[in-house]
Amino acid sequence: MDQLLSIGSAALKKAALDERAKEFLLGNDVLFNVLKKAADRYIGGETMGETIAKVIQQNQQGFKCSIEFMGESTRNEQEAIQATNEFIKIAQEISQQNLYSTLSLDLSHIGLAVSEDLCFENLMAICSQAALHATEVIISAEGTDRTDAIIKTYKRAVKEYANVGITLQAYLYRSKDDFAELLKEPGRIRIVKGAFETEPHLSMPRGEQLDEVYLDYVAQLLSEGHLCSIATHHDKIQQRAKELIHQYNPDKGCYEFESLYGIQTTQLEKLKEEGYPTKLYFVYGKEWYLYLCNRLAEYPLNIFQALSDVVS
Repeated sequence: MDQLLSIGSAALKKAALDERAKEFLLGNDVLFNVLKKAADRYIGGETMGETIAKVIQQNQQGFKCSIEFMGESTRNEQEAIQATNEFIKIAQEISQQNLYSTLSLDLSHIGLAVSEDLCFENLMAICSQAALHATEVIISAEGTDRTDAIIKTYKRAVKEYANVGITLQAYLYRSKDDFAELLKEPGRIRIVKGAFETEPHLSMPRGEQLDEVYLDYVAQLLSEGHLCSIATHHDKIQQRAKELIHQYNPDKGCYEFESLYGIQTTQLEKLKEEGYPTKLYFVYGKEWYLYLCNRLAEYPLNIFQALSDVVS
């Protein structure tokens, strides 16, 4: 069974990176509408308005939230600017509606695949608007071919705005060195295990070794009182992280437990009830193909839930 789950996970991660499949899906109304029934379990909606309504509801329940307009690998300046304008609107809505929320984005959505300078210019526009309401802008992780450019852009951005943070993928072997450099910067570091398919020599598989590496990053962040997000649905890691919080006793404003909307949120609810800062991560838009593949890859048996959602 474990071997079959591993094979299924690898296949879904590979499918997530297939841009041709994404383009085919977006161009096929029938297939799009069928598979969207499975995606709806994990996304805030197709529009900002749908998502903000859910964010307001979760804020009222005591959850901090994060909002991301889905998309990646924008290939021309016009599309990058359109995406940038959408993120600026998110920042404006967070301010105008006084939402307890951060903003997250893929740098390739705002032009990284076109040019680093275009991406940086667009990121500055977003950070500038977000800073008016002290809203954090968290840069998401992407494929390993973009890691260097993402870190380079983040280091430039954090020198201009204190409200920008970055995501670190614990499963990458290179992250040990990247982490040492990122610790020198003031922005929040969001720790995830890592969901993208890589060459075997670039990343470690899921298991106890990865769990310990993840927790070591968390321990270093908590011990230094560095801003961090503990982004995981793994109950064992959440419980171990609680022990580290009690050990280092950082200010509550320094850390948060984060979970993706629609996945094991009862665990996050319990953490909130216990008094820990918690955040729900919402995404919206039409480009949910990669996101759905990665969510199913994390636990391939969820494909049966997806099948049930499709036919219901």
